[in-house]
Amino acid sequence: MDYNEATEYLFRQLPMFSRIGAAAYKPGLETSHRLDEFFGHPHRKFKSIHIAGTNGKGSTSHLIAAILQQHGYKTGLYTSPHLVDFRERIRINGNMIPREDVAGFVERFLKSGYEGHPSFFELTMMLAFDWFAKEKVDYAVIEVGMGGRLDSTNIITPEACVITNISPDHTQFLGSTLPQIAKEKAGIIKSGIPVVIGEAEGEVRKVFEDKIAEVGTEGTFAEDKRPLIRAVSNPEGGIEGEADGIGEFHCPLSGDYQLKNLNTVLAAVKMLTRAGIDLSNEEIRDGIANVEKNTGLRGRWTRLCDKPLTICDTGHNEGGLRYNFCQLERIMEKRPGNQLHIVMGFVADKAVDEILRLFPKNAKYYLTQAAIPRALAVDKLVDKAAAAGIKGASYPTVYEAYTAAHNAAHPEDVVFIGGSTFIVADLLKALDERK
Repeated sequence: MDYNEATEYLFRQLPMFSRIGAAAYKPGLETSHRLDEFFGHPHRKFKSIHIAGTNGKGSTSHLIAAILQQHGYKTGLYTSPHLVDFRERIRINGNMIPREDVAGFVERFLKSGYEGHPSFFELTMMLAFDWFAKEKVDYAVIEVGMGGRLDSTNIITPEACVITNISPDHTQFLGSTLPQIAKEKAGIIKSGIPVVIGEAEGEVRKVFEDKIAEVGTEGTFAEDKRPLIRAVSNPEGGIEGEADGIGEFHCPLSGDYQLKNLNTVLAAVKMLTRAGIDLSNEEIRDGIANVEKNTGLRGRWTRLCDKPLTICDTGHNEGGLRYNFCQLERIMEKRPGNQLHIVMGFVADKAVDEILRLFPKNAKYYLTQAAIPRALAVDKLVDKAAAAGIKGASYPTVYEAYTAAHNAAHPEDVVFIGGSTFIVADLLKALDERK
């Protein structure tokens, strides 16, 4: 079996949530435990850190991995979804899993006689754990796929866990209220394993406080500690800040939402050092500065072009998009008289009608759809957008929409591409192919 045959099996033969949505969702840990036993409990052969949350868990995972890597720890990183290459999901020290390891694992699985039907996510997770164990990583940063309590990754016993924040997302699976969603996320909290909570207030905070008390562990609320003393986010790129203990630092990531992520990461790093993980202040600073270089992170307020300023971001729910639009508003305030162009599309199972109400009415829109079955068809998006007071031309592919926006924009205008991780993924893939 070669790599293409292996990924074809993963993508086409296994239920894949990112492609088809609800039909692929398999809540519960039974299959994960069975796979884990079948492959010899690979996750027990390395130490791990578990990351959950509605928004920011990807950036947080990459930042923590970059800091661990900066110290010299051999660091695994498991995240989802991928943007361009399937292997982005599984990395060690920023390097993607080799194609031959993917093919070898899938072939081994198919020949093993395993009785059962894992989902795409369950088998991909086991591929990651198996590779991390084989390569003898020191630590693996493991990002939750969805929720927490019933997520496949919740079979691990980590050194620590982090929950970034709670906002409405995947409500058909996790609950319609923030406390209900918080309860699902809190399911990764385990007895004796310290946890950092990034953002939580009111009823949501009480959910976490109750869970921490129930299992008996150390819980830190990052907003209480506020390790981030000050930070200035340049709306067009980069963050300059100062943090308790580590002094001044630079972060190449952009977006106001990264300030929250950085505060959470800094609180988590303090917790990790208390837990015995050796990290110096210099390594923490350098890890933050080198997050993109160390881990290969893309798609978080990524600047694609200067004239016109062109930015893409994977924010795809109410919380993430609110941050995006605040950032865009700050940029446009400095460019009076210039136009904001927005290329957007969504997946069909999001609360698109509610999300569209967040979009600025004074932008010029280019409506499109990602090349996955789960995408909201562009003709349906046109109708939904019109109902929300948004009019725009429609395009069959993301690249065509992007090209139209880029050609229409004046040099001092701003072009934003987002609404869905898969919109950004399609664009980055198209741009990579044309390099």
